[in-house]
Amino acid sequence: MVVVSVPATSANLGAGFDCLGLALDLRNEVCLFPDRPFQVEIIGEGADVLPRDRSNLIARTVFRYFEEIGRPGPRFALRLTNRIPMTGGLGSSSSALVGGLLAANELAGRPMASDDLLQLAFELEGHPDNVAPAMLGGLVLSVVQDGRLITTSVPVPAGLRAVLFLPRFTTSTREARRLLPNRVSLSDAVFNVSRAALFVAAMSGGHLDRLRCATQDRLHQPYRQVLFPSMPKLFDAALEAGALAAWLSGSGSALLALTHGREADVAEAFEACAQRLGVAGRTQVVSITSQGACVIESAPPIS
Repeated sequence: MVVVSVPATSANLGAGFDCLGLALDLRNEVCLFPDRPFQVEIIGEGADVLPRDRSNLIARTVFRYFEEIGRPGPRFALRLTNRIPMTGGLGSSSSALVGGLLAANELAGRPMASDDLLQLAFELEGHPDNVAPAMLGGLVLSVVQDGRLITTSVPVPAGLRAVLFLPRFTTSTREARRLLPNRVSLSDAVFNVSRAALFVAAMSGGHLDRLRCATQDRLHQPYRQVLFPSMPKLFDAALEAGALAAWLSGSGSALLALTHGREADVAEAFEACAQRLGVAGRTQVVSITSQGACVIESAPPIS
């Protein structure tokens, strides 16, 4: 049996569209049983909606991995323990890709190095800002150069936590990306570049007071607000309650408020504002994690 643990992630982080991502201490587990009749058991989040046949994303990823290394796909069964909410915006799909690849690589005797696994995950996902922190943990800056993924880990100040607001509705990543303009003004581009740079500098230097400015955005959140009109008021409520910053996690619908203390106040503010606006949802407080995807139990590799 191979058991892999993969963290949730938040992407974009306000200004860092498609390049910044953060790992959260909320983890899914992939349990792969070799040499068993195919079966997918799902426990927890998504148990009532995720497929249990070969179209399951983790199952497809395992088969895809063995195609990549030029070996026939083995017989296997899966048990998936999901704790990452399916609301959208917390990297559940990326965690599935990374978990499937890591489990398959372990079963095959680890013929692929970590960098190659991450590159394959990026190619399968299409965007690096979720798969990179899922694989590596912590805060990760990702750059694509001639099709190759370059990543740099950025220090995270101690004691930061995330207060999540998880609406009951979901948003389609495809629809959220369709809303984005093909061109932006020079002033908006400079606005985001400067704030993404400030975010990296503020996190590296522990300048928490600069994070509110550093997470302001003009590239994606204003356009995606069509799908979540209450978002700005929820951000304001979290910030007034003591959050350091707040952003739409990935393409949504989850919202994330970054905190250093006052988590209960921020969660209460999220809930009160949502109730006032008639937005159904719940809050959850999680820590930032430096631990990326990892194998917590292994089996002898198949021949």
